[in-house]
This record gives sequence, structure tokens and C-alpha cells, in this order.
Amino acid sequence: MFDNLDELEKKYIELTKNISDPKVIANQDEWRKMMKEQSDLEPIIMKYREYKKYQDQLEESKELLKDPEMKELAEQEMLEAKDILPKIEEELKILLIPKDPDDDKNVICEIRAGAGGEEAALFAGTLFRMYSMYCDMKHWNLEVLNENATGLGGYKEISFMIKGKGAYSRLKYESGVHRVQRVPETESSGRIHTSTASVSVLPEVDDVEININPADVKMEVFRASGAGGQHINKTSSAVRLIHAPTGIVVECQTERSQFQNRDYAMKLLKSRLYEKEKQERDSQIDSERRSQIGNADRSEKIRTYNYPQGRITDHRIGMSIFQMENFLNGNIDEMIDNLTAADTAEKLKRNE
Repeated sequence: MFDNLDELEKKYIELTKNISDPKVIANQDEWRKMMKEQSDLEPIIMKYREYKKYQDQLEESKELLKDPEMKELAEQEMLEAKDILPKIEEELKILLIPKDPDDDKNVICEIRAGAGGEEAALFAGTLFRMYSMYCDMKHWNLEVLNENATGLGGYKEISFMIKGKGAYSRLKYESGVHRVQRVPETESSGRIHTSTASVSVLPEVDDVEININPADVKMEVFRASGAGGQHINKTSSAVRLIHAPTGIVVECQTERSQFQNRDYAMKLLKSRLYEKEKQERDSQIDSERRSQIGNADRSEKIRTYNYPQGRITDHRIGMSIFQMENFLNGNIDEMIDNLTAADTAEKLKRNE
């Protein structure tokens, strides 16, 4: 590990020097690439330098032990170094885990009602409200791309973009099937129903990351509509894109402009294709090396919301939270923090 850290430090020093070179600065694309690489390395190098400082302190205190007048001070410094060095070493191991290249990206999120009819659609609406309130807390921007609302205020499906630094790193663990157990508002006998909604969290991708042949995409236009006749346009501004090679279909109808709807639909299509490629790459990796926390299949049941018990349980880590209202009001960081920690621990175990 430490040989690797020495090489990374040399690289960091070289990058720091190069980003000040006028020739590099003149090439903005190259300069931005180097700046990002240096920025990504900085936390590792700062932590490694802290480790080396305490390592030097340990060696110096051993020498000072030979001086009777400095013995007491030397023993204190030695104890401090011996106590903190293992902690820094563990922090370095975590920092050296390869970072998900998508972590800092914006996300496109899709929520679809599953089994349970109208109750499933209402639950999809509950999840959308939860993520909307979470975005407000994080000061992230949320834009609805497409929605298929029901008369009672739920959604058969809704897709939306979330713009904010680190959005994907926080929300990627939300992908999968969410299950709700509650008495529906439409149920007069008071029986508990079980319904589901699927959540898909996709990173927004740049043009350079996914290349689409325009000839492979068929565009259809239609008039936008919503529940109860809302948002009805007299012009055909809604856009549907069909990617012939994969059969992927995306729609956007929330904007009045056909151009804007097409732009959003293309972003969604690129993210879907990027996810498909990513899943195909992941499927080639030995299942034991994959993190089941960070790579939940979209069809896998990941979480249950049990209203009668006021309990939310994440089945991947076996964690339950008994604050239903608080959780559904967007306070989901505790669950995400624990999912992140479990994912990190699993990756550390694989790297041992």
C-alpha cells in the first residue's frame, strides 16, 4: 500500500506543477482534466502526509528516549503516534478504494408504480414527495421530465432530473423495488395492503461518454396530457424517442417546447443506455467481487415501509428506522449513511 502511496504522491506533485504551466492552461480541456485528477488525489495525499508526520514523530521519540531529560516527553509523543497511526492507516485504506466515477454527477430518477393498482400509484407519489423534500434539504434542483399522473394524486410513473454536487453518490443506493404495507385510503374494511414501486437512479451522462447514432433513434411527437385534463397542449410538443437497437423508449412532455422535451428525452435515453452498458460490464465481473449494496438489481426488493409499525426496513443491511413521518419528509440521510458505510466495508473486505 505504501509503495502505491509514494507513487501517488509523485503524481500529485507532478500534477500540481503542470496545472501552473501556461502551456497546459492554454489547453483548457487538458487543464480541467489535470485539475480534477489533482483534486481527486488531494485527500489521499494530505492523509498520507499526516501519516508520515506521525511516523517521523515515532522514530524521533525513540531517539529521544536515550536522553534522560527528554524521556518523559518522548514517551508521550511515542504513545500519541502509536495511538493515531493505525487509525490513519484505516482511513487511507478507505480513501484508496477506487471511487465511483459517476459519484459527482447529476441524476435522472424514475419511479414506477408496481403491484397494487391505485395504491401503488399513490405510493409512487409518496416516494416522489420524499425525494423532492430531500432535494430541498440538500439545496439541489429538481426538474420533472415526464409524468403519468392518476386522478387521486399518484403516479403510474414519473421521471425527474436532480442537479447537485454528489447527487448520484447519495441516491444510487435507492435503486430497486420499494414495498409499502398500509391500509389504503380507498379501503373501507381497514385491511392492510402490500404494494410496490420501483425506483431507478441513473447518472446523467456527457455526450463523450455515450455515442448514439441519430439513424438509430426514431422520434414521435404527440399532444401532452395529464390527469383530469391538466397540462393539455393544443400543439404536439410531447416527444417520444425509440432506440431501435435496444428497444428502449423514453418520453418527455412537461415542457411547452418540443425542442426542450426532445433535449430532456435525449438525456434520459443516454442515461438508460449508459446504465445498460454499465450493467453488462458488471455482469462480467465475478459475483463475489460485486457489492450487492451498491449494485442492487432494479427488480430486487430493497426496502419495506410498514405503516402500522411505523417502521422502514432496508433489507440489504437489515437496518430499521422507526420514524416513518420523519423519513417520508425527506430525512433519509441516516439510512444512506449506513448503506454507504456497509458498501465501503464490503469493498474493504474484498481488497484485503
